[in-house]
Amino acid sequence: MRQPSVIARRVAAASVTLVVAAGAAACGPKDNDAKGAGGDSKPQKGGTLTVLNANPQEDFDPARLYTSGGGNVPSLVFRTLTTRNRESGAAGAKVVPDLATDTGRPSENATVWTYTLKKGLKYEDGTPITSADIKYGIERSFAAELSGGAPYLRDWLIGGADYQGPYKDKKGLASIETPDDLTIVFHLNKPEGEFPYLATQTQFTPVPKAKDKGTKYEEHPISSGPYKVVKNENDGERLTLERNTYWSAATDAERKAYPDKIDVRSGLDSSVINQRLSASQGADAAAVTTDTNLGPAELAKVTSDKSLAARVGTGHFGYTNYIAFNPKVKPFDDPKVRQAIAYAVDRSSVINAAGGSSLAEAATTYLPNQKSFGYTPYDHFPAGASGNPAKAKELLKEAGHPNGITVTLTHSNDKNFETSPEIATALQDALKKAGITVKLQGLEDNDYRDKIHGVKTEPGFFLAHWGADWPSGGPFLAPIFDGRQIVKDGANFNTGFLDDKSVNGEIDAINKLTNLDEAAKRWGALDKKIGEQALTVPLFHPVYKRLYGSAVKNIVISDWTGVLDISQVAVK
Repeated sequence: MRQPSVIARRVAAASVTLVVAAGAAACGPKDNDAKGAGGDSKPQKGGTLTVLNANPQEDFDPARLYTSGGGNVPSLVFRTLTTRNRESGAAGAKVVPDLATDTGRPSENATVWTYTLKKGLKYEDGTPITSADIKYGIERSFAAELSGGAPYLRDWLIGGADYQGPYKDKKGLASIETPDDLTIVFHLNKPEGEFPYLATQTQFTPVPKAKDKGTKYEEHPISSGPYKVVKNENDGERLTLERNTYWSAATDAERKAYPDKIDVRSGLDSSVINQRLSASQGADAAAVTTDTNLGPAELAKVTSDKSLAARVGTGHFGYTNYIAFNPKVKPFDDPKVRQAIAYAVDRSSVINAAGGSSLAEAATTYLPNQKSFGYTPYDHFPAGASGNPAKAKELLKEAGHPNGITVTLTHSNDKNFETSPEIATALQDALKKAGITVKLQGLEDNDYRDKIHGVKTEPGFFLAHWGADWPSGGPFLAPIFDGRQIVKDGANFNTGFLDDKSVNGEIDAINKLTNLDEAAKRWGALDKKIGEQALTVPLFHPVYKRLYGSAVKNIVISDWTGVLDISQVAVK
């Protein structure tokens, strides 16, 4: 998938979503011990949970949302064929059944996937959920007027590339079969062993055809989850959710659904959100945020206050911040120049610029340092904590630049502590020690994204970042390094223009594997192999720090999203 800037617009948090805020340079509070945090008493049903967010939950339609695995507001209303295991840490990176009885039954070559629905599933109006509803929900996500969701179904389903959605094509997709009310079968145009991960996307939410109102469906989508929408004001700025009395915990092992009501208030300044969570007065004592991290000054204050430190959830999401090179632009066409920059990088100064060691961990691998991705440690160009300018100068001399080089580093002016001026300046200072003069080109965020993702406009040297749609090496490596994904007339993410037959072939081979643990090992090995080409310089992986109210209990933070799982919390 796509840059976290895209996730941030569509997913409240993690991304899924997923703009990383800065933290203080000093050590942050210790990680909370997931379940049970926020109070010693056993969580009880009842009360109102308040959600304080900066970004509105726009486009509250399962076809238009870009979410995977659940954990935030949409997963309270929309159930999918599969979801993620609602446990803290690495255990939460596993895919588990949701509406389906299992995570899917593949054909021998993983081109056909079959699912059986659980019995007794109902919508908020008491009508049964059928396989035809899931088929229809997927088909409507192909409609141009409901764009915004993940692109995989269009790429993976036979006939998906040309399908225009049910409003224009009443016949539907022949590659999705529903032989009976409880069975749904998907026919893919290539082996995809990770289809169970894809089935966590909100496009797999059932939608009853008779209740579909097109673009207005978002105003009152029909709930298949524990809560239903009773109010949606200003396109998701104020959402009110109440219990779906037809939801049954007997069919849903993942969502706890403790509160009686969820009150989502958005459009707030991030500093105001953290101030309110810190004070925890009135309704704010039972409040959380799904999209706002602690900033530098705020984290410093929290670390000096034990009572506040005890109310900070810490998480990790599969996400890497890095330097990208365009090898078609001189002098970055020379691998030795790229290697020299890799050796010259001072990761300690970069981490300080990103908010400190409490919110950023040094990276030497492109894949995040989590088992589910297939993390395989390597450091092809060891620079230590503060860089190796001597080795960098040696390589520059070998490349024909004994007096150093002058280059331009493109970055965003957005204060995101990832691709922003702070990171760029830290790199500028470090590279100067190696005889590399760096000129900075700061662009407004929209201009920056347009420039770095255009084949004709991509600069030679720029800051970038990437977040996974699900915890696997596939959606991390393929969009960036698969030569067949180079996009000439749109947003291109293969910034190094790598089109290596051996890399492409290994991606195809791994995609055939339905043993996800075995696939993870292969993704890690592929990451190590690609890293030798120095098409990117990994800098750091983010760490999320978020406050929650003093009355909030049962904190669960998985390695799938790295943020508090709203479906698990209790306020009584």
